[in-house]
Amino acid sequence: TGEERNEHFEIVSQCVKVLRHEYNSEGFNIGMNLRGVSGAGTADHVHTHIVPRWQGDTNFMPVLADVKVLPEALTETYERLKGKF
Repeated sequence: TGEERNEHFEIVSQCVKVLRHEYNSEGFNIGMNLRGVSGAGTADHVHTHIVPRWQGDTNFMPVLADVKVLPEALTETYERLKGKF
């Protein structure tokens, strides 16, 4: 519904605000997976990926073994962001 869409984009906007503040991000790549065949898993599912970007980070999510997108452990990211929403 329109209400759900608006709520979703309000949440995306809040996430961008938090990530910009916490990681000093200069830009973002934002992508959505809609419905089952897109990788969302079920017909009525949607989820959004928000990737912080910085000037000069030309190495966008390389597909190599043991490469991290952010140089911190997931638990550290969780601790850093959990109180921000």
